[in-house]
Amino acid sequence: MQEFRALANRLADEAGSIIRPYFRAIETSESKADESPVTVADRAVEQRIRDILEQERPRDGIFGEEFGIKKSESGLTWVIDPIDGTKPFISGRATFGTLIALCEGDEAVLGLIDQPIVRDRWVGVKGERTTHNGNVCKVRVCPTLKDARCSSTSPAMFFHREPEFLKNWKRQVNFITWGGDCIAYGLLASGHLDLVIEADLKPYDFLAHIPIIEGAGGLMRDWQGNRLGLSSGKEVIAVGDPSLLEGALGIVA
Repeated sequence: MQEFRALANRLADEAGSIIRPYFRAIETSESKADESPVTVADRAVEQRIRDILEQERPRDGIFGEEFGIKKSESGLTWVIDPIDGTKPFISGRATFGTLIALCEGDEAVLGLIDQPIVRDRWVGVKGERTTHNGNVCKVRVCPTLKDARCSSTSPAMFFHREPEFLKNWKRQVNFITWGGDCIAYGLLASGHLDLVIEADLKPYDFLAHIPIIEGAGGLMRDWQGNRLGLSSGKEVIAVGDPSLLEGALGIVA
């Protein structure tokens, strides 16, 4: 896995070098078919990552947000979200990040979150301890929901739920912060947050987080408590202290 870790770090370095000149310099963006925004930086980053992978790992699959799926011939698939959090990126907020995951079959075995402005980087590898900027990090001990520090990208993720969902969640925990995007998962792995609940995600939005959080001592599951993988649906829970999982599943039940 050291070869793959080194490659993932190099891909993130390339992504950051492309993104930084565009930050707070974007004047316009486009809307994709699903009405989500995209910028020239999103496409440039993913294209550069794809070019490197095509040259160095031509038999591996690629699943990217902007340019779709290339089928794997090796059993390995690289999953890329060039800028997770395009809305905050356009807004000049440094809560976006580049997400890179490597899946063996359905399972994410490597994950990387990179914030190129603040220069935060979390790396997780299956069976190894997660690092933040090269230093080992771990989740916070928090066995009860009432003490849990929570986060999610937007309340709009839950507009399809019953009206009492957000009130019920807020009532059971310490607090909820909004707008963390992918960085919330890194902060959970570093022990600053305890619970993230999100919906309406694609695999490239969450696969990188799995090895990071689990390598820091936490858990990620879907809303039914099942393990997540390349073929999973769009609702996820991340907990730092595994004792929180049962209560978190109760919130979304």
